[in-house]
Amino acid sequence: MELTNENVLGKIIEQFGEENITDAVNPDGIMTFQTNRQTIHELIKYLRDDEKLQISFLTTMCGIHYPEQKDRELCMMYQLHSLRHNYRLRIKVYFPISDPVMPTLTDLYATANWMEREAYDFYGIVFAGHPNLIRILNVEDMEYHPMLRQYPLEDQTREDKVNTFFGR
Repeated sequence: MELTNENVLGKIIEQFGEENITDAVNPDGIMTFQTNRQTIHELIKYLRDDEKLQISFLTTMCGIHYPEQKDRELCMMYQLHSLRHNYRLRIKVYFPISDPVMPTLTDLYATANWMEREAYDFYGIVFAGHPNLIRILNVEDMEYHPMLRQYPLEDQTREDKVNTFFGR
């Protein structure tokens, strides 16, 4: 079976319903769509275990922060790859920063362990069921998550950055 974006998306929607698979786009040749926290674990398990799809390699999972999106400030992005069919898929799950909990995928992929720890460390996303959710790169007693866009990128009190100094 040759995998195309259309037939893979159709198979996924047939299995999980249109209410759980939304905003499908194909921006760079990789089928990209959104789902929800309740569906993501079973969806990725299905993609891995389906005999025809064989999308069995978790390439990437990472956090993203969108502070301007009310009740959708955090996102987990998953990229998967079928080595057999050389086919890639991207899945996004948005959720509020006030409830930063996602299900763990460590029971499906050993590599999810480190990627989930990184998302926890940098974005504060908690993975329910993770066997050892501790910081991976930052010090243990750090009280904030450095990739959250909570602070301006530059010191707003710097006088050498005033636009008049640059002819603006």
